[in-house]
Amino acid sequence: MAADGGSRVGGRVLLAIAVTMVLWASAFVGIRYAGADFEPGALALGRLLVGALALGALLVARGEGLPPRAAWPGIAGSGVFWFALYMVTLNWGERHADAGTAALVVGTGPVLAAVLAGFVLREGFPVRLLVGMGIAFAGAAAVGLANGGGSATLRGVLLCLLAAAGYAVGVVAQKPALKHASALQATTFGCLVGAVACLPFAGRLVVDVAAAPPSATLAVVYLGLFPTALAFYTWAYALSRTTTGLLGATTYVVPAIVVLLSWVLLDEVPGPVALLGGALCLVGVAVSRSAPRRARNRP
Repeated sequence: MAADGGSRVGGRVLLAIAVTMVLWASAFVGIRYAGADFEPGALALGRLLVGALALGALLVARGEGLPPRAAWPGIAGSGVFWFALYMVTLNWGERHADAGTAALVVGTGPVLAAVLAGFVLREGFPVRLLVGMGIAFAGAAAVGLANGGGSATLRGVLLCLLAAAGYAVGVVAQKPALKHASALQATTFGCLVGAVACLPFAGRLVVDVAAAPPSATLAVVYLGLFPTALAFYTWAYALSRTTTGLLGATTYVVPAIVVLLSWVLLDEVPGPVALLGGALCLVGVAVSRSAPRRARNRP
């Protein structure tokens, strides 16, 4: 039974959101590790190819075919702008910008997505959503600045800004597609479109795989299987059951999780600014999630 837009999000949706956020947080470690041996475009293509293969196998196993024609504009848009443009420009931008600057600029992505969704998808601009996103963005900025080296080139800033724009356009494009296609279809073919868009980096990928140590290649495989295939699938599942702005605001949980994972797994004790930033992220997301939901949730 469909619930109205003001109903509480179900347990499956909350689980999908939690899986997405944790895996996306883990991707920062994987990208940092694999990025030492793989060029930005090759790294994006590698994880997209792995993700497309894994998702395609699941699609066949579940007996789901091609998405309806009405879903393809949104799938193509998400594939080009989010899966391809976002991944390549983020990988590239972080080579020319410190972590703090990258976090600040890329952190505008959910804000841009909420604004676009407000106009294009007519989701509106709930006050609590805007206030919560402002608090969460301040927290994300604090975490980034606490971990940043304080240096960035204009190229790095522009690339990170392009990544944020790609994220925003891709997410807003994916939302209408989910009215016609399943979450698995939208994710599988979006990932495939992204991989095709990144094929110009195929030669570089072959060179990097041949030269990289097995551990770096395994990191690319991990990025493809989990932060790409699984996390983007659970994201699409959640997006089909809530609004773009609210789900985008939830991504500000990621910096807080990164702080926690770095503390537990890497023994990187966070400083007071990072802890405060992580707390602000959680508070901001909580405020945002209390905003009225206009989207209809499906079971």
